[in-house]
Amino acid sequence: MTDHQDPTERSPLLAEQIKPVVEDDVGEAGSSGRGEGSHAETVEYSTRYLIAVLSSVWFGCFLAALDSTIIATLSAPISSSFESLSLLSWLASAYFIANAAFQPLSGRLTDLTSRKFGLIISNIFFAAGNLICGLAGSAKVMVLGRVVAGIGGGGLPAIASFVASDMIPPRRRGVWQGLSNIFYALGAGVGGVLGGWINDTWGWRAAFLVQVPLTVVSGILVVIFVKKPAKKNPTAKNNKKIDYLGAITLTFCIVLLLAGLNTGGNQLPWLHPLIVTSLALAVVAFGAFVYIESHLAASPVIPVKLLLDRTTMSACLTNWFTSMAVFALLFYAPLFFQTQGSSATSAGVRLIPQSIGAAVGSLSSGIIMKRTGKHYWLSLGNMLVLVVCAAGFCFLKLNTTSWPIMIDFFFLGISYGVMLTVTLAVLVAAVPFTEQAAITSASYAFRSTGSTIGITIASVTFQNTLKAALWNNFGSRPDAADVIGEIRDRGVEYLDHLPSHWRIGVLDAYNDAFVAVFAVVAGLSVLAAVVNAFSREVELGEEIAIGGE
Repeated sequence: MTDHQDPTERSPLLAEQIKPVVEDDVGEAGSSGRGEGSHAETVEYSTRYLIAVLSSVWFGCFLAALDSTIIATLSAPISSSFESLSLLSWLASAYFIANAAFQPLSGRLTDLTSRKFGLIISNIFFAAGNLICGLAGSAKVMVLGRVVAGIGGGGLPAIASFVASDMIPPRRRGVWQGLSNIFYALGAGVGGVLGGWINDTWGWRAAFLVQVPLTVVSGILVVIFVKKPAKKNPTAKNNKKIDYLGAITLTFCIVLLLAGLNTGGNQLPWLHPLIVTSLALAVVAFGAFVYIESHLAASPVIPVKLLLDRTTMSACLTNWFTSMAVFALLFYAPLFFQTQGSSATSAGVRLIPQSIGAAVGSLSSGIIMKRTGKHYWLSLGNMLVLVVCAAGFCFLKLNTTSWPIMIDFFFLGISYGVMLTVTLAVLVAAVPFTEQAAITSASYAFRSTGSTIGITIASVTFQNTLKAALWNNFGSRPDAADVIGEIRDRGVEYLDHLPSHWRIGVLDAYNDAFVAVFAVVAGLSVLAAVVNAFSREVELGEEIAIGGE
């Protein structure tokens, strides 16, 4: 073991090297994730040093959150610009597919290289993707830009989480995760308003271009403050092979599934050979992915063996279903507001309570876990709050005033923030140190795939309900096919150009479609609460133990 001196309050920030302490003979995972029969030295970094390092990586989290609500607010104007309302779901899905493909790899890759290298690469991809989006001349190029940005945007929060797990013990992890989520909530809160204002002032392209210099600043902060460890992560010797095959198979599975769901009942009948084939191949790809992860991969993208534990599986599935519900809502709420007649800026303002609530929920749950060392009943009660909030949206109408919606969003945000903090703390505590980056990557993969599938399910529900309602209201008219096609292609901006005798019926159809989406969100929230109940209380340790060579 290399001798080193722990940082103190007087240690210089820029000269400091992040040096994990070494633990020899790591055994099998115990309930606290330490491993039985192992012994460890522990390390505690000064608060000043933690703030310096973590703030630099959390700025990337801020940017990723900023982007998420910018795209949520601007998806309707962008779709209208390219005259394709169906593009709305792909703007989000393309980003989250890239997230799902890269985030599971980020843990293993940064174990082999360094967290610093991973963050620099993530910033480069994120900046390049936003540049492509800002300059996109077609819908296909726009989707490509979202894919590239998704690779970087997935890495920024995931690797920031690894950095925090490397430096902070599980019991204190919740408080710092809460602080991290304040950065995320600030970005999410600013993003919707900033994106809407930029769109109303200069157009939606500027909202992507302005993110490029900010991402450059993020990269510079990483270069300055995040230091490579003096000793490589000891898990690297056991993870020399990266599971590219697993990542590719997972990506194919998600793409085939989303292609079938987005197209079925919308552009082609559900029983069309292309739809049936796409969905069937998605099932085959999923089976192949599970086999690869459980039998072939030396360092699996998603550690299937760890997921056999009911607590880790419960935490991951809770992330999955909750992300489905929350992101489906976040992407269709701005469309709901704009259908009410709000501007993009106003729609973004109404999302702010959700961001504030997420920060409050995350930080408060972290403090509670630090003081009590417990999480089960906190998590269970929180999921009931999620179900109640989601159910509340089912009663919304297009003539509902803003305040009830914003209050509901605030409590929904609290529930989401608590869920993120608690499940991450549980996952880190439930596995050995050598698997912490992998299981954290897996949790982000569940979030990304959940977000993607949730938005796609919401899109399928919205498009098919809107189509059926429009045909039910106007199908007997001679020009119905042309006008309904225009409404579905050009989106909410076309409402102002409708003849007066069409407008009321079209708004009724939109209202039916939104109610159907909100009902789906409520159902997904119930599933999240059910799987969460299968967790068990796990000891949240107060020390960091790092496996040695």
